[in-house]
Amino acid sequence: MVDAVLQLEGERFHSYRLLRSIKNRFGSTNEVGVFEMGERGMEEVTNPSEFFLAERLPNASGSAIAVPLEGSRPLLVEIQALSSATAFSQPRRTGNGIDFNRLLLVAAVLSKRVGLNLAVQDIFVNVIGGMKIGEPAADLAIAAAIASSYRNLPIAADLAIIGEVGLSGELRSVSHLPRRLSEAAKLGFKRAIVPRSALRRKDDLPRGIEVLGMRTLSDALGLALME
Repeated sequence: MVDAVLQLEGERFHSYRLLRSIKNRFGSTNEVGVFEMGERGMEEVTNPSEFFLAERLPNASGSAIAVPLEGSRPLLVEIQALSSATAFSQPRRTGNGIDFNRLLLVAAVLSKRVGLNLAVQDIFVNVIGGMKIGEPAADLAIAAAIASSYRNLPIAADLAIIGEVGLSGELRSVSHLPRRLSEAAKLGFKRAIVPRSALRRKDDLPRGIEVLGMRTLSDALGLALME
């Protein structure tokens, strides 16, 4: 019998590691620590969100900022997408760091509900830094990155994007929204697009960031993409 089981995760070609609790008899398992391998061994990354966004290019098309939760900890990560004309009869869909089925879902909703002709486009999506996102709260950021690349229009550098996308093109609320918004505000983000249904309790929202509630994916993309 053991009191705790900790798992160290990380990509082979990245310097950071995630320390995740798998079993903990005396506390929550919904916690994660971020460490970087340095000359003196494993060192704590005190601001993981800033670490993951350090090399981001502002005003580049196909780039969106999501705020997923790692355990109970919100992290800002960059999602990049590339949409290009396919040379094959069957267009390719490639996702790195996201669930492949959610990529297919988001692409289908963009085609059906927004009118993007993705049937003749290869789509590549990558979560920068080797992070893995397993929750639907990143759906809207994935959709925005794909639409940004398809239309070759950038997303504002100070905009965070949070929300789940439904099959009808509606935006659905996510858990722990105030915590996600606080993390975005701390990193200097001035605005955030969220599902309108998540704004029922406005008193819980942090100050210092403008929260824009949208009902549908089309409305959110119309606001996110810079003409």
